Amino acid sequence: MANLRDVRLRMRAITQTLQVTKAMNLISTAKLRKGRRILEDTEPFFTRIQKSMYDIVSGTAVLESEFFKNTEEETGSQSAVVVVTSDKGLAGGYNANIVRQASRICENLSKPALILIGSIGYRYFAHTPYTILENFSFKSQLPTVEDAQEITDYIISQYVWGLFKEVHIVYTHMYSTVKLLPRARQILPLNGEKIQEDIAQSGGQKRVRIPLEYIPSETAVFDALVPFYVKGIIYGSLVEAHVSEQSARMAAMEEASKNAQEMLGSLQIYYNRVRQAGITQEVSEIISGSAVLAE
Repeated sequence: MANLRDVRLRMRAITQTLQVTKAMNLISTAKLRKGRRILEDTEPFFTRIQKSMYDIVSGTAVLESEFFKNTEEETGSQSAVVVVTSDKGLAGGYNANIVRQASRICENLSKPALILIGSIGYRYFAHTPYTILENFSFKSQLPTVEDAQEITDYIISQYVWGLFKEVHIVYTHMYSTVKLLPRARQILPLNGEKIQEDIAQSGGQKRVRIPLEYIPSETAVFDALVPFYVKGIIYGSLVEAHVSEQSARMAAMEEASKNAQEMLGSLQIYYNRVRQAGITQEVSEIISGSAVLAE
C-alpha cells in the first residue's frame, strides 16, 4: 500500500504540472496570435526602412557624418552588442541559442560591451567577463515604439560621444513557427554592403544603387535620418524576438504536456496493475483462510 501511495502522489504532481503547462500553452498561443498580427503590420515597414537606408547610403560617398566612422581607427572605443532575450524561461532553447550566438560574436570583437534586453540574458552574462553597460526589461510584454525609443536614445548618445565604435544587435528571427534562428546584424556605423546582406537574408531582392541629391547637405540629412533608422531596426527586432519567444514557449509547453500525459498514462497502468495484484492477493488469502477454517 505504501507503494500505491507513492504512485498516487506522483500522479497528482504530474497532473498539477500538466494543468500548468496547458495553461501556459494557452497563454503563449494568445500572445503569439496578437504578436503575429503586430509583426505582420510591422515587418513591411521594417524591411522598407532597410531598403530605403540602403538606397540613401549607396547613393552617396559621404564620409563627414559621425555615423560613417571607420571602426579600424577607433581603437580605444568599445564594440556594443545588443542582446535580446526573454524575461521568463520555459521557452525551450530560445534563450540558449541567443546567448550562444552573442557569445560567439563577442569573441570576434575587440573590447565587447553588452546592452542586454531581458532578465535571462542578464543572469547569464553577469557571470561572464564581458562588460554589461545597461540592462532593459519589459516584463515579457509586447514591445512598443516607446521601448525602442528608450533603447535608441541610449545607443545614439553613447555612439555620438565616442563610447561605441560599432553597434551590433542579436535577436531571434522567426522564419516559421517551427524554425526560429538567432540573427545578428550591425546597426552602426552605416555600411551599404552589410545592409544589402541583411535585406538578402530577409528574402529581399538585391538593391540597385540610386544617385541622390541632398538638401541642405548630406551630413545634415544623415544626422537627422539615422536615429529614426536605428529606432526602426530595434523596434522590428524587439517585435520579432517577442513573437519568436511566444512561439518557442508554446512549442515547449506542448511538448511538456505531451510528456506529462505519457508519464501519467504509464503510471496509471502501473497503478492499476499493483492495485489489482493487491486485490488478488487479498482474495487469495481470504479463500485460503476460509478453506483452513472449513477443515
